[in-house]
Amino acid sequence: VSTQSTGEEITIHADVTPEGVPTHIVDFSSREYMGEEYFNKEMQRAHVFCLVYAVDDEKSLESIRSYWLPKIREINDGDNLCRPVILVGNKDDLLLDLDESPLESVLPLMNEYPEIETCVECSAKRLKNISELFFYAQKAVLHPTAPLYSPDLGKLKPACAEALRRVFRICDMDNDGFLSDHELNEFQKRCFNAPLPQSNLMEVKNLIKKYCDNGIVDNKMSEVGFLFLHTIFIQKGRHETTWTVLRKFGYTDQLEVSDDYLRPDLHVEEGSSVELTEEGLEYLVGLFQKHDMDKDGILSPSELANLFSVCPNIPWGDFSASVMTSEMGWLTHEGYEALWTLNMLLYPEHTMEYLGYLGYNSDTRGNQLTAVQVTPPRQEDFKRQVSCRNVLLSYVFGAKGSGKSCFINRLIKKGEIEISPETDRHICINKIRYQAQQEKYLILQEVGTLDQEEVLEKGGDCDLAIVLYDTSRPDSFSKAVEIQERLDVPSVFIGTKSDKSSVKQDYDYTPEQYSQMAGLPPPLFFSATPDRESAQLKIFQTCVLFASHPFQAQTQTMPFAKIATTAAAVAVAGVAAFFLFRYVRAGR
Repeated sequence: VSTQSTGEEITIHADVTPEGVPTHIVDFSSREYMGEEYFNKEMQRAHVFCLVYAVDDEKSLESIRSYWLPKIREINDGDNLCRPVILVGNKDDLLLDLDESPLESVLPLMNEYPEIETCVECSAKRLKNISELFFYAQKAVLHPTAPLYSPDLGKLKPACAEALRRVFRICDMDNDGFLSDHELNEFQKRCFNAPLPQSNLMEVKNLIKKYCDNGIVDNKMSEVGFLFLHTIFIQKGRHETTWTVLRKFGYTDQLEVSDDYLRPDLHVEEGSSVELTEEGLEYLVGLFQKHDMDKDGILSPSELANLFSVCPNIPWGDFSASVMTSEMGWLTHEGYEALWTLNMLLYPEHTMEYLGYLGYNSDTRGNQLTAVQVTPPRQEDFKRQVSCRNVLLSYVFGAKGSGKSCFINRLIKKGEIEISPETDRHICINKIRYQAQQEKYLILQEVGTLDQEEVLEKGGDCDLAIVLYDTSRPDSFSKAVEIQERLDVPSVFIGTKSDKSSVKQDYDYTPEQYSQMAGLPPPLFFSATPDRESAQLKIFQTCVLFASHPFQAQTQTMPFAKIATTAAAVAVAGVAAFFLFRYVRAGR
């Protein structure tokens, strides 16, 4: 009689499986070996391996020990995966009269190969545990034990414990190191979409209290108790509970936060920028308040480190040169908001990633896309002659020695600040209140000597160009004009060091005359001395006004005009002067 050593391939439809996932079963036998290449290819297709041995045949178990398990490990290592294994002890109907379970013979094997999820005894003849076998196979793929738990040590693996600590800290809303009943209910709703009944909550807490020292303190669950609870879930075969929690917080089967969770697809057109929404800022402010333990409106270094303890690192370097800080250089509330705003504009993808690490994503809020808004392209703002942006970027140009750093520093009310020479760039941000109590963030970014040419070649990707010249140096304005004539965005001249004696500029026209002819607003004059804070604020308010309403930064008859003097005849004692100007760029 001829019999086949393998059966037909079978698909179990999703609607008849407990997990609602279709399962494709491929039978394989060493007696129908079709070559190494084919064998490896078939093995790599699998998500889980069910290794069947006969409980009454020691040789079949030895085959699994000496060949199949090493082969599966080799395949897994080659793909850098950990496909789970289910050991299946078939023909247990032949051993009904035995007092000793044959499972005891496979326990050493399960300890040696952690990829073995479980061992199931079954009988194909009596159809015993057949459906359970495939349930465990599905479960091993969807909710694997191996990444979570070490059976030989009887405890959570380090990566799992660290992931659960992150979850605990995010859900600890008052940052007291414990989960209250309210926080546990919020956690339950976030992960399982339903509150935890009070009776169940008491059962859980009593279990922890009985078997875990310091797991419950003052009727609240500690981090130790939280980890113990998940250890119990896994030991009792309920690791799908732990996986549900981890996946709600973005973890993959490798216990890494997934790219999809951290980096949702954000489309930003050229000329557009990314800003925080009210909902995004509200979440971040809540984090500040949560971690400002002494409620002084300042985050100390330890408080800041605690805030970012759920992230790979603190995403900001030395921020003291960019935002308002305390006298000790610590982050104030207004500096904290400004720093998030600045980073969202400059590095939106990276900043959204950290929002994900900080636990922003939830069923009620959605992902980080609800925390941000993309502005219309800047060219549309120029055409409408009004900007709807809440964050305005101004480039600060000027020759060396024109006072760019001092000008920028006064935006955050600071004097000399040591800037890293590596970037040749200095940037500050602060919120400015201007007309009718309106508020917008103003960013001043220095265009240093090393990158000035590149910025001018690329064209304007800012809301306002500020061109500085030193009123105490006669050659300064001519250099400023050379810069301004290459700009194609609204711009304004600012004369610095106005507290010193001004000198006549070595140029054919005064700064006021040139600005009028070029269709620019009259020059502003700035002194960086600390006792002129009120006058400095008015300068920054004017810059916000110009950036918000581009028509204010130009004459309405010659928008964005650039002029170059091609001829000039200067008459003396009542003789008229005639000038011929060439428009380099027409209005938009």
